[in-house]
Amino acid sequence: MASQLQFGRLRGLRAKVLRRYEHRPLVSCLSGLYGCRWRRYERSCTEPGECCCNKLEGVSFALLVVAFCLTLVFLYFWGQAKNDYNDFDWFNFGNLGFWFPWSVVLLVIAAAFFTYVTVLMLLAVCLLSEGQKLYLHWSHKIGILMSLIFSIGATAVLSDLWSKEWMTLLLSFQVTAPYLHVGGVFLATVLAWPIALHFFRMNSRVRRALIIGVYLTILSALYLVPLGLYSPCIKEDGILGPAPTLIGHRGAPMLAPENTMMSFEKAVETGSEGLETDVTISSDGVPFLMHDHTLQRTTNIHEIFPNRTKDPAAMFTWAELESLNAGAWFLSHDPFGTAGSLGADDRLQAGKQSVCSLRAFLQLAARKDKQVIFDLYRPPRGHPYRDTWMQRTLEVIQNESSIHSSQVLWLPSDLRALVQEMDPELQQTSGSRLPLEELQRNHIVKLNLHYSSMSTELVSEYAAANITTNLYVISQTWLYSLAWCSGVHSVTTNSPQLLSTMSAPLFLMSTDEYNLMWILTDLVSLVMILIIFIFHWWRERGLSFCSGSKITMDNGTYSKFKTEMSDIWSVSSVNSQAEKILNLPTVTEH
Repeated sequence: MASQLQFGRLRGLRAKVLRRYEHRPLVSCLSGLYGCRWRRYERSCTEPGECCCNKLEGVSFALLVVAFCLTLVFLYFWGQAKNDYNDFDWFNFGNLGFWFPWSVVLLVIAAAFFTYVTVLMLLAVCLLSEGQKLYLHWSHKIGILMSLIFSIGATAVLSDLWSKEWMTLLLSFQVTAPYLHVGGVFLATVLAWPIALHFFRMNSRVRRALIIGVYLTILSALYLVPLGLYSPCIKEDGILGPAPTLIGHRGAPMLAPENTMMSFEKAVETGSEGLETDVTISSDGVPFLMHDHTLQRTTNIHEIFPNRTKDPAAMFTWAELESLNAGAWFLSHDPFGTAGSLGADDRLQAGKQSVCSLRAFLQLAARKDKQVIFDLYRPPRGHPYRDTWMQRTLEVIQNESSIHSSQVLWLPSDLRALVQEMDPELQQTSGSRLPLEELQRNHIVKLNLHYSSMSTELVSEYAAANITTNLYVISQTWLYSLAWCSGVHSVTTNSPQLLSTMSAPLFLMSTDEYNLMWILTDLVSLVMILIIFIFHWWRERGLSFCSGSKITMDNGTYSKFKTEMSDIWSVSSVNSQAEKILNLPTVTEH
């Protein structure tokens, strides 16, 4: 009798497991948010053998999936492009004529669209997991179309104007791919629940084959991604080289106005081993520091010389240049969003900065024993030093400053042979990837390349020929970590105060650690997916064939079926017999 009682209880438990329960508050909330169907009679559950939605809703759901993927790609793309936000904002300044942090605005809009589409995706997946039909409200359909238009339009415009940022995206995969793989596998594992539910409920073999085919293809691709993945930050212990030395890009432009004495002093204070700048020659022969062709962006020329705002910077005399303020713009525009973090003394000092001469810059580097590297701009036509700008710059280095020529990384490629003859101690530096033979013929000792050229093989090849590599401009920790792992010797940066604090690269792991991570991730995911599919197969088979019972529907959920009732009566009879044996009063069932 005890075994019969135990068996009856197990059958009752099985009936409860087989039966689906409707989580009414949850389903009502999901349906209301997804399709504005707050009343119970406005929603319905999928019958066994039916599809989860009609054709129109199927198209809407497909567009939702596409919108989710595109907004995710664009948000990731723009998030990784943060290293170059400053260039993007100043590019817009040059075209629009006024300063505005467009990069941050674009990031906020992208994040808002992604969040909106992600919430809709979660609602849809939860409704499918509850066996509900999908009905997307028309307002959400408009929102999905808007997110698609934004993602496609923004991607197309940025690809046209800023195509090299796609290389930044590819570089980011070298450090984030192992973690993106884990996230992708986790997402695919979670999706196994609604996919298995609808797979076993469908009668159409074509639909079932389509669903399982697409899912298995994506799942297999995710499982096998690590086989083709390469990251310089996955390496054996003990072979990581020293951290790349830092060269302050126009000083420390996050802490002070660029190309000013204060900026270079801040760069030295924060650990920069070198200083980078841009040199132009005034109309009376004084080399000075200015990156732009005009003075509009970084001075108050509109106040001092309102009729000459568009004149080339090189067409001003040194006396005129000294009369300009080269720091107030930093406080008003706040190009990096860091001006607010400065103390009162630093803000006062920044607001009083003036245009810096090459001589003063070299004297600072000489006192601090720092290397310097600079772009040298040839003056425009009609300038008195149009043809002697190179010799005038060398005069300042050799005769008007105390810096040693060996501290100067000579970057200008014009008249390189003449410059080498005039001052052989200058460290000849190339800004182009030239054949190794040509570099050695020109006595090149350093390459100065954009970070998109980063390659472990490239760095190793040139290092073998005693040519070091400097990459510009690297300001984000993930990009600096990648350069470190790639063996780069130095980087030009806007944020020496941040990168100098790093004691090790981010995302660094050994080969064994990485293999263990991705193999365990795939195995755990596979086991979970198999369990989910087996459970749904067992439950659907039990619902369909248990004791030849007939399944009925009640407001979108399975009601109690005959087998369950028979199980309950069977348990009741076993209880009655047990009570008679034990001479206990019989409990009447109502």
